[in-house]
Amino acid sequence: MVICFDISDDRIRYRVVKALKGVGYRVQKSVFECPSLTERQFLKLQERFEALIDHEQDSVRYYLLCKNCLKAVEWTGPGEKPHTEKFRAV
Repeated sequence: MVICFDISDDRIRYRVVKALKGVGYRVQKSVFECPSLTERQFLKLQERFEALIDHEQDSVRYYLLCKNCLKAVEWTGPGEKPHTEKFRAV
């Protein structure tokens, strides 16, 4: 799963980032790769974000990617290949 967001309020954006750091890898300021996010975790995050964001201004997008899709990701500039192993929160 790739989750990206555009959130105008700093406090709400901080809460979203904090929640995502617990389940994924930050690959850009507003983009997280979450290779081991379970359906239950996803639904819980989605529900939490729905309650937090301003639906007139903010957006959160969720992209489901299979392991083969992750292996085919290309990018330019700094960064590393997408993580395909299970995420372990520290």
